[in-house]
Amino acid sequence: MSATVRNSMKSSRSPDNARRAARRDIGKSLRRQVPRSTPARWKAHKKGRDPVEMLQAIDLGRIPALLPLRYGRMLQSPFAFLRGAAAVMAFDLGREPVTGARVQACGDSHLLNFGIFATPERRLVFDINDFDETLPAPWEWDLQRLSASIMVAGRYCGFAERHCAEAVLGAVRTYREKMAEYAGWTRLQVWYARVDAEQMLEIASHPAQARLRQDAGPDAASLSARPLPKLLTERKGEHRIKDDPPLTYHPAREKAFFALFRTATLRYRRSLPADRRALFDAYHVIDAAMKVVGVGSVGTVCAIVLLEANPDDQVFLQVKQARESVLEPYAGKSDYRNQGERVVVGQRMMQSASDLFLGWSQIGTPPTDFYFRQLRDVKVSVDLATLGVAEFADYSNHCAWALARAHARTGDAAIIAGYLGSGDEYDKSLRRFARTYADQTERDHAALAKAARSGRVRADVKL
Repeated sequence: MSATVRNSMKSSRSPDNARRAARRDIGKSLRRQVPRSTPARWKAHKKGRDPVEMLQAIDLGRIPALLPLRYGRMLQSPFAFLRGAAAVMAFDLGREPVTGARVQACGDSHLLNFGIFATPERRLVFDINDFDETLPAPWEWDLQRLSASIMVAGRYCGFAERHCAEAVLGAVRTYREKMAEYAGWTRLQVWYARVDAEQMLEIASHPAQARLRQDAGPDAASLSARPLPKLLTERKGEHRIKDDPPLTYHPAREKAFFALFRTATLRYRRSLPADRRALFDAYHVIDAAMKVVGVGSVGTVCAIVLLEANPDDQVFLQVKQARESVLEPYAGKSDYRNQGERVVVGQRMMQSASDLFLGWSQIGTPPTDFYFRQLRDVKVSVDLATLGVAEFADYSNHCAWALARAHARTGDAAIIAGYLGSGDEYDKSLRRFARTYADQTERDHAALAKAARSGRVRADVKL
């Protein structure tokens, strides 16, 4: 290569490097406004902070008969409480100083909202897999929620306090180092980045995780045509969704329910790109049923719709009600009038590859917003209770990596990397925050247990 060409290439790169350096400097300057030690000083705001009252406030509009199940699931452990209390943590973080650098935030980035799934090209990737609360917001909030969940979950798994703290420290270090790496990449390089699932499948080789490897395996493509036999039954010679009450069931007014969700599904078609609409049109809606999922979602309208092209060709769609993000009071309203569209757009922005059937709809008077996705299309998650200390730390690191990639994709990686720096000051600050917030979560969990004993809330702990 000639010296002229080399010099030309060098000069063409210099402006980009200069711009990245300038944005890093902006990030460094933010430390004067919000020192990196800020999270370590977190304390719960006493005014207006009644966790039970906050949870009851978001019960409005939920299905009353399912609320005891919601609270029963939250009472299972402090970690289960944390999973269902995104609104409480949003209240806690929304009053704290932030750098002002914003990303498309997940809004609920706890450990179990990450997992393995197959891309439309049938490659297995590891990524964030829940976006009910997604909204443009400060990047710090996602990382703080992830850090707190590592500490709370580690304690729940029975790990020593020092091992929990080391897992937090390692995850934040991973986020910081990956953000610094992404800060030097082009936008397209970051957009195409993936977190490979192979190492997570190695963790899944643990005996209790054998199902994950069996279900996913090396060949995701072979699973794309598999139905979900446990959800299928026959009625009068036709396929139907199998009832398994109280978690999967056809409501009493079954015909009206089916008509409503058939309409919602046909309207959802409009949200699909033209090529996906052509695929969708090969199927027709044959059944719909309620299906209770998760912790935070319990009480909202969650359903499954069965589509069929031929007797041996079915697709299950999961339909979830989309409500306002818990981040809205602190980060501002969504740009989208349909909350289902908010979820879908946020997911497409943050995920390395999104579900083939991802879309949104709206039905009813007053209107209820929904988003649609495939049900268990090679979607698998890690059972934290089966992991050893080293595997737990490794899993936490992968979650932090996936979060950094999503934030770099939707925000300014150079500014965030500049703020974090190359040292471990912020890592240690979040380690202390995670300990403090885990203690608070345990107190909040105890407050909910007391409310259940007194009858302030009804809780069904059987399921």
